[in-house]
Amino acid sequence: MSLPIETGLHRSYCLIERNALAHNIRLVKANLAPGAKLAAVVKSNAYGHGCRIAWRAFAEGGADWMCVDSLHEAVELIDDGCTCPIFNMGYIPPQHAREAVALGVHAIVYNQEQVMAFGAASSAATKPFRLIIKLETGTQRQGLGIKEAIDLVKTIARFPYLVFEGICSHFANIEDTTDHSYAREQLRAFNQFAETLTQNGYPVKLRSIANSAATILWPETHFELARMGITAYGMWPSGECRVSAQRIPKDLVLRPALTWKTIVAQVKDVPAGAFIGYGCSYQTTHPSRIAILPVGYFDGYHRALSNLAHVLVHGRRAPVRGRICMNMCMADVTDIENVCPGDDVVLLGAQQNEKITAEQLASWSHTINYEITTQIQANIPRIPN
Repeated sequence: MSLPIETGLHRSYCLIERNALAHNIRLVKANLAPGAKLAAVVKSNAYGHGCRIAWRAFAEGGADWMCVDSLHEAVELIDDGCTCPIFNMGYIPPQHAREAVALGVHAIVYNQEQVMAFGAASSAATKPFRLIIKLETGTQRQGLGIKEAIDLVKTIARFPYLVFEGICSHFANIEDTTDHSYAREQLRAFNQFAETLTQNGYPVKLRSIANSAATILWPETHFELARMGITAYGMWPSGECRVSAQRIPKDLVLRPALTWKTIVAQVKDVPAGAFIGYGCSYQTTHPSRIAILPVGYFDGYHRALSNLAHVLVHGRRAPVRGRICMNMCMADVTDIENVCPGDDVVLLGAQQNEKITAEQLASWSHTINYEITTQIQANIPRIPN
């Protein structure tokens, strides 16, 4: 067997199922509250799925907005032909104000220096620029309290081309628990902020607080714009979120979209008692056949998976043996017949009747599924499927 021609000189690649991405968008959008629009989050190389593949599939599925974290991600979307509104959710330094105005993104703001820079840049360009104030409701990351937010709106009003578009915030504890009391308090604070701004003469036209979990669980959080992150890629934010969603009488079958593959580089016979890999962390107890795979922690296959993970070869699980190296790892194929160099190996995804999920890899490496997919090296080819 051989690698697909699209992989160039790479030794591993990701297949991205576009129909799955579009399906997940349609599934959630069908359950949005009336009047709400849906933003697909494509930051961090679309959670490792490839930004250009993902945004196009999301647009086909009906996403109304795209969310990025930085201006270079916005440029990638625009250069690829994206005409959806782009919400830049991360920090834009004041020195990048001119570029932000030229791109026409919808920008989060939470300090006076940003607003002053955006005001000057928009006036110089005689071009409206829309700002969304990030409110602090309990996550203690980006964001302002109500007094500072009102002061910021007043500064926005001083500039003829700046537009106070709305407010946003983010839940701190809705994903990893079935006790949503903290999230309820955040929602209460968010609603109070919106009411206070309106009472002070600054009506809020756009409200956005719903992340993936809230978008699925709480229609009352959708407001004018709900943000769909990890669920857009067919993964659940957490096991607790999935349990909570099972109480909702709706069809919520998400479809994972990413399969990560490599090939067998070598198969070698190893005697009983042989040590495999650095640190002699694994010793064979019987004569074994070991497959060498040209993927390691540099590629994003976590070193924490050493001696814990499985890969799929010929539709069967093969345990990883020894420590994962920078550019390779080893798997035991003793019980799998006729394994040869060039054979397909699935690191993440399905093969025949078996599958390795991002959640399984996350459990083995003591992290979360978000990190598993976003850590796959960006230069590894993503191939639409």
